[in-house]
Amino acid sequence: MAFFRVPLLSETLALSVSAHVLLPQLPQRKKHPVLFLLHGLSDDHTMWMRRTSIERYAAARNLAVVMPAVGRSFYQDMASGARYWTFMSEELPAILRGFFPLSEKRADNFVAGLSMGGYGAMRLALAHPERFAAAASFSGALDYVRRLREAGKARSRFTRAEWNAVAGPGADAAGTDSDLFHLAKKLAKRRGPKPRCG
Repeated sequence: MAFFRVPLLSETLALSVSAHVLLPQLPQRKKHPVLFLLHGLSDDHTMWMRRTSIERYAAARNLAVVMPAVGRSFYQDMASGARYWTFMSEELPAILRGFFPLSEKRADNFVAGLSMGGYGAMRLALAHPERFAAAASFSGALDYVRRLREAGKARSRFTRAEWNAVAGPGADAAGTDSDLFHLAKKLAKRRGPKPRCG
């Protein structure tokens, strides 16, 4: 596997960002299947290489892996901050496919994440079922709406000020596209592809 540190300028975020990319070294005639691997609230994109065996697992499956950094954004277009949802769902995949031979086929695209990244992974798959064959959440913070309502309480890792920056003061995400349960209900009613989720 080849390992790339990719510093890049995001026009969507109006700042320099970073992603790590693992790419199979075996020559092949077609583009690589790809896993977008999303970090959690208390980590960054480097944790996958430092704390897991992702390189070994990806090599065994001849799979490219994209690990972007998104700070503590909760993978949202923030009310008082950068547009991380737009960056993650639109800009970053397009930029990286310009650099690397990453497949655009739905059957070759997967997304997974830890905690906050588990939420981001499920949101990507439910919001864009035409792009992702499957999604996985590891200890996912899937209850974004409840967390938003309870922000600032003693057990929350996210302070009220952080939630306000992400969602806006007094915001309620219930029934919006930030609410995974709302997205799942919408998707269930639609015809067309549905990602495998776990």
